[in-house]
Amino acid sequence: MGFPKALLPYRGESFLDTLTGLLAGVCSPVIVVLGAEAGRIQSNAARPALFVRNVEYSRGQTSSLQCGLLAVPESAEGVLFTLVDHPAVSLATVERLLTPVASERLRIPRFQGRKGHPVWFARELIAEFLALDVHGAARDVVRAHAAETKFIDVDDPGVVADIDDSDAYRRLMEMPGASL
Repeated sequence: MGFPKALLPYRGESFLDTLTGLLAGVCSPVIVVLGAEAGRIQSNAARPALFVRNVEYSRGQTSSLQCGLLAVPESAEGVLFTLVDHPAVSLATVERLLTPVASERLRIPRFQGRKGHPVWFARELIAEFLALDVHGAARDVVRAHAAETKFIDVDDPGVVADIDDSDAYRRLMEMPGASL
């Protein structure tokens, strides 16, 4: 996109601040993993969070996930993981993901049959995510626990609104309530 996605404007603040504000009401701590342009992003963040830097961000998304997981407190029952380029998720969706349904170890939102973010997983899976090698992906752990996964159908297109290019950003900004 030629610009840090974390700093793109959405709903009167940046993607990062939108998500931090959403999650801070229901999660503690909110851990933000920074990689490329970490200083610029952190200095422009208006909301408090626990910022951790992934100095090996060029190794890919798994290394950033692992960096964040190392900062999860021992008292946490689980982890709600999302990407900064999914800023349109609703509070109602987040609350549903945080509400236990059964003995599942993973909860994944689904909109019109499409899986999205954020994803919740139980504390006991942290070790498996940390054990992934440089070529591993979080989906490998998710697939290994398919029988313990609860898909939560939501009426929230924000869970699948992945903003990876200017066309996706334009579509996001055309959604109701997305004004700058």
